Amino acid sequence: MSTDFEVTMNEYLPLRDVVFNTLRQAILRGELKPGERLMEIQLANKLGVSRTPIREAIRKLELEGLVLMIPRKGAEVAEITEKNLRDVLEVRCALEELAVQLACDRIDEEGLEQLKSASLHFRDVLDSDDITKIAEADVAFHDVIFEATDNRRLIQLLNNLREQMYRYRIEYLKKKECYPQLIAEHKAIIDAIAAGDKEKATGITGLHINNQVTTVVGTLRQKE
Repeated sequence: MSTDFEVTMNEYLPLRDVVFNTLRQAILRGELKPGERLMEIQLANKLGVSRTPIREAIRKLELEGLVLMIPRKGAEVAEITEKNLRDVLEVRCALEELAVQLACDRIDEEGLEQLKSASLHFRDVLDSDDITKIAEADVAFHDVIFEATDNRRLIQLLNNLREQMYRYRIEYLKKKECYPQLIAEHKAIIDAIAAGDKEKATGITGLHINNQVTTVVGTLRQKE
């Protein structure tokens, strides 16, 4: 087990949430590697907590698809597989295409300015070499679109899927050669939404997500 991560207490969060966030980040950063067993006693000792918040965190991580429960073996970090990738991004594509269509009808001038600002912030952080910060900026860009739909149910579904998408987003953003394409796609999405062009916005969003599938699938196959 990696020794590179530790729990950081937060007086505003329950211990179970702090432990969950710690383990989640360790998985996303690769400090807990795919296929690695999650031993409750070892993790509890390492983080200086009881087994109860560890057990609760593992259950939440399983719901997010980051952990698998193996019969007679226990919990282990889920592998990043091509099938899981395609399953998650197929759902993401359908939901985000709906989101941009609604945004074309419902976004206001303030929303457009927020979208442009989020796009500029994303460009600014690309030189940071901080993958987590870059991923958060990418998420923030798409969140503006989701908020513009003014559809609470759709936003809830997208948020539920967010964590499962995040792992693949991280893998994609490790490829710096993709950054110019990402910037161009973000701009094209903004232009289409600003023009109220649903067909164009839908097509670009689908392309945006499919490009991520192609890139990450290529990376997975190289590792085989």
